[in-house]
Amino acid sequence: MSDDLSRKRLGRGLAALIGEMDKPAQPNAATPRIGADNKVPIEFVGPNPRNPRRHFGETELADLAQSIREHGVVQPVVVRTVDNGRYEIIAGERRWRASQLAGLTEVPVIIREVDDRVALEIAIIENVQRADLNAVEEALGYQQLIDEHNYTQADLGQVIGKSRSHVANTLRLLKLPSEIRDMLVDGSLSAGHARTLVTAEDPAGLAHRIVEEGLSVRQAEALAQQPLQIQQTRSGVSSSAPAPKDADTVALEKMLSDVTGLRVTITHGQRGGELKIGYKTLDQLDEMCRRLQQ
Repeated sequence: MSDDLSRKRLGRGLAALIGEMDKPAQPNAATPRIGADNKVPIEFVGPNPRNPRRHFGETELADLAQSIREHGVVQPVVVRTVDNGRYEIIAGERRWRASQLAGLTEVPVIIREVDDRVALEIAIIENVQRADLNAVEEALGYQQLIDEHNYTQADLGQVIGKSRSHVANTLRLLKLPSEIRDMLVDGSLSAGHARTLVTAEDPAGLAHRIVEEGLSVRQAEALAQQPLQIQQTRSGVSSSAPAPKDADTVALEKMLSDVTGLRVTITHGQRGGELKIGYKTLDQLDEMCRRLQQ
């Protein structure tokens, strides 16, 4: 019965849920008198070790830290109490991390008393609906709810506001080799590209071809349905893996990556080559354009 009530409550959508969480708690016997204007020492607050989000972009954190220095933390961090008078983050770990970068000694919090299960559900749902997770983290979060709380794919779709097919397709990414999942995490591959690789005979080889040749999702889908020899063919040469790069090329890639702060790849061919610079955010693209214009 409690399971049904929890899912119905969460199924109302994150906006309603976070809206309730962002309101100062009404004081009662079980809830401390703390609201949006109250602050606690930042060292008393810690992350939820089971939060599905593992990657926080350095550029985004730096930008948020600068904003916090100028305007403060606009939206409090939602926490719950744990042992020894400390607090565990339910929602707002990025704000907490950026506050540390900004040099804050205190952080505004709202305390909510919830159990382990609800804290995990909120962490996953908040990150998914705010698009803060990469595709692998999203898939692992879904799988965690399925394994630990007996959610069905239909349950997940209803709770997070996604279609059942979206949930199913996202979970399929966990079948990919770790090499491809790493490419998803670092932004080399999009989730759309990765989904086409699930049924490919040589997913790793095709993944490298997608990155090197800049193939669209539609082109990748067409190749994934072809025989292995066609999937592996590049510029008329059949190979199951990208050609090894010489030490000079690798060193040049590293040097350019260090200078730009972005992922740089260099590919040589019979008729020249390609220099590719990958970016994850529009701010990174703007910064690169500014440098090129100078």
